Amino acid sequence: MATRRLWPGVGRLFTIGTMLGRGRRAYSASLAFAEVLRLPSNQRTKLVFPLQELQRFLVPGSNPDLHLKIFDPTLDDIARAESIFTASARNRIDYVSSAVRLDHAPDLRCPEVCFIGRSNVGKSSLIKALFSFAPEVEVRVSKKPGHTKKMNFFKVGRYFTLVDMPGYGYRAPEDFVDMVEDYLKERRNLMRTFLLVDSVVGIQKTDNIAIEMCEEFALPYVMVLTKIDKSSKGRLLKQVLQIQKFVDTETQGCFPQLFPVSVLRVQALWLGCEYWGGCEEVCCYNHLSQLIIRHDP
Repeated sequence: MATRRLWPGVGRLFTIGTMLGRGRRAYSASLAFAEVLRLPSNQRTKLVFPLQELQRFLVPGSNPDLHLKIFDPTLDDIARAESIFTASARNRIDYVSSAVRLDHAPDLRCPEVCFIGRSNVGKSSLIKALFSFAPEVEVRVSKKPGHTKKMNFFKVGRYFTLVDMPGYGYRAPEDFVDMVEDYLKERRNLMRTFLLVDSVVGIQKTDNIAIEMCEEFALPYVMVLTKIDKSSKGRLLKQVLQIQKFVDTETQGCFPQLFPVSVLRVQALWLGCEYWGGCEEVCCYNHLSQLIIRHDP
């Protein structure tokens, strides 16, 4: 493929829109994230910016480019993103509806982002984590591949709609190709697609089909690497470098920087409140959530 990018003016692209505001408003962080802010810098980096942590394991002088500075939100930016994903009376986060065809999809005029990936890649788990601060929103998660059979639409305040797409590959819906292809090709308010790839096994043949669709329809998309807690640092770094090379040389519309995430479930004690989740999950997803809200094409 040609190396021309569909991401001109990256600095302009990631200027926070006026809908989020640039004023001096204070954004309160969750208890878990507030505790993370108190950690030593090296520990905080490991939790919040896993790609930067991986870079430490590169051989000196090898100099592969992980594009770490293209998208480099501040901790204040991440807290701001967290506030967007926190449900309140003024910021309603709701499940809207499901659809098996594009003509059944809700007619929503706000910007839209969608999540797509192989069956059992961790897509619904990621979305559930993003909605950690909207407990009334039900995102069904199953260990069985192919659990999601329809396009599920979630409204995030007045900001955007998040769409959970059915998984492709094993136990995918029979009409998956027609459903997803029509959506990706025709949905006019789709601003960004998040393509989830299993970091343990890397890009598979079925992933290539999804990548080809995004490229064919000239869609801006982001590659999210899931299950980074399932591999050793060495194996994970090898996969990251291989996928990074693929993105740099074989794609036009993929955002240059990769986004590794984890669904580590760690029992933690924060300010006397014991809960399942832990700062690892909150931080990995808050870094990604900051990219989600910056959806200007």
